[in-house]
Amino acid sequence: MKLDLLHEGVTVDALQALLTEHSAFTRAFDFQIQSIEPGSCTLLVPFNPLFERPGGILSGQVFMTAADVAMWLAIKTKRGLHDTSVTVSMQTSFLRSGRREPITCTARVLRLGARLCHGVAECFSQGGILLAHHSLTYMRPEPKNMTGGAA
Repeated sequence: MKLDLLHEGVTVDALQALLTEHSAFTRAFDFQIQSIEPGSCTLLVPFNPLFERPGGILSGQVFMTAADVAMWLAIKTKRGLHDTSVTVSMQTSFLRSGRREPITCTARVLRLGARLCHGVAECFSQGGILLAHHSLTYMRPEPKNMTGGAA
């Protein structure tokens, strides 16, 4: 029986460093990794008034970015820190509004193929209310051959 393990070198600290030191697009959100498992990642998304819409509603970009980043990291738990998979598609359903509080987002890999990865992410309020559901597909770019073209 094969145990499902984290890819070698993938730790909460290594993934957090990727978010805070190496990925400029994630810094403004101040994502904090709460937990990881093989094929799964949960982020804490602190409340930031810069991402508040009129009426005190959390902007949809926060939910979508959290889902995208959580899935990106969930894939790395299976393929390693140097995996270059990129988002191909994301379908988001906003179910309820987030309001002036931190949220959590958990992404899970459903199927990890040779080129495509399918998964889901869910964003919750601090009280455990489901706020948004996301279906995501990622693609692993084709390796380049020795002449620089696609293989």
